[in-house]
Amino acid sequence: MKYKIVGEPLPTVLCDLEPGEVMISENGGRSWVKGDITTETKGGGAGKMFGRMMSGESLFLSHYTAVTHAQIAFSSSFPGSIRAVELASGQSIICQKTAFLAATEGVELSTFIQRKLGAGFFGGEGFIMQKVTGPGTAFIELDGYSVEYDLADGEKLVCDTGVVSMMDETCKLEIEKVKGLKNKVLGGEGFFDTVVYGPGKVTVQTMTAGGLAATLIPFLPQGK
Repeated sequence: MKYKIVGEPLPTVLCDLEPGEVMISENGGRSWVKGDITTETKGGGAGKMFGRMMSGESLFLSHYTAVTHAQIAFSSSFPGSIRAVELASGQSIICQKTAFLAATEGVELSTFIQRKLGAGFFGGEGFIMQKVTGPGTAFIELDGYSVEYDLADGEKLVCDTGVVSMMDETCKLEIEKVKGLKNKVLGGEGFFDTVVYGPGKVTVQTMTAGGLAATLIPFLPQGK
């Protein structure tokens, strides 16, 4: 499978497939197809379907198989970028539950539950995130501009809630209270910070859909 990512800040990944090659996505995830491709919807077993339901994703995955040489496109749903991640067999990344866009056949999706309840209730990344496991190439959708850090063992990155979009499975995500009542009430950063500890790579994003919506609400007409 050959691919290219075009069109930022509203990007699309164009995947060129040889006959027999397969791509997967959330149900109905593809944007367009050029050539002969068959589509099959699969659940992947009750356990995996339940996990996807708990993470808020589609219960089913679409499998796209090229009959002839063909091209299939998967587009971002929000201004930002698409990142291609090459995963070895058994290698995993953890990402926000809406970040997975598409992948080659062989990549598996499962749920990742934060070990500490606080990370889910207060962290903004959600109690349930998505685990993407190789082998294969996964395409991850990132909101806004993204910055990547390679954290050493024990090194930490302190973030606003919601901006952690993707991290290696070796990283640990926790929630820490902002110190000082004045900082909490007047500082504008909220009561909690999302803290990622290394070792591993972590990707943060400058914009979230929720953050953009909150910014626009004061400017929208209010119903009487």
